[in-house]
Amino acid sequence: MSLEAKIENAGKLLQTIAADYAPAGFANSLGAEDMVLTDLIFKNGYDIEVFTLDTGRLPEETYRLIQDVKTHYGKSLQSYFPRDAAVEQYLREHGPNAFYDDLALRKTCCRIRKIEPLQRALKGKKAWITGLRREQAVTRQELAVTEWDADNKLYKYNPLADWTHEEVWSYIRGFGIPYNSLHDKGYPSIGCAPCTRAVAVGEDIRAGRWWWETPAQKECGLHTAKKAANS
Repeated sequence: MSLEAKIENAGKLLQTIAADYAPAGFANSLGAEDMVLTDLIFKNGYDIEVFTLDTGRLPEETYRLIQDVKTHYGKSLQSYFPRDAAVEQYLREHGPNAFYDDLALRKTCCRIRKIEPLQRALKGKKAWITGLRREQAVTRQELAVTEWDADNKLYKYNPLADWTHEEVWSYIRGFGIPYNSLHDKGYPSIGCAPCTRAVAVGEDIRAGRWWWETPAQKECGLHTAKKAANS
């Protein structure tokens, strides 16, 4: 399938979601894929909330991109933050970087800073949209375009599931849309600053995320919910 056809399909899916599953939200992690979806949603005026999870530990380049989105589209992203009390308790009990030494503590940090804010962001929504792609990781090779998220009790859509890395970047460059400058510094996948590093030539695109863990563990929990049905 050509890139033009994939763009058309993604746009039609977003239009359907906006019309039939309102209110819907797009969880924008500000990676390259998410900038493609942001562009499709904003320039077509789809009634979909575009939100981001501000963990409090994002790279400066990511905050710069949030501002660039406002400048480019004249629209702001809705930001959801972790609960102050939960962050304070974690830091008091474990310190700021305990996640390097213990998988359970890393998952706890992700739960506080990402999963709980996502649950608040999705409250009252009928569907949520992500920029996940099948080739991103071994944990995503069976990714469906449409899933039922049993934990959050709503439909989850992955409009770019079958897009390649090259197609994502062809779109970004072809339409001149803003993107995270860390991508130009060897960061194909970007999360929180302490948990993201650049990758070497030939490394897997997710090698820089939680690089001290094995590939099968490299999920924060946002996309590992129980799924009752796929299509």
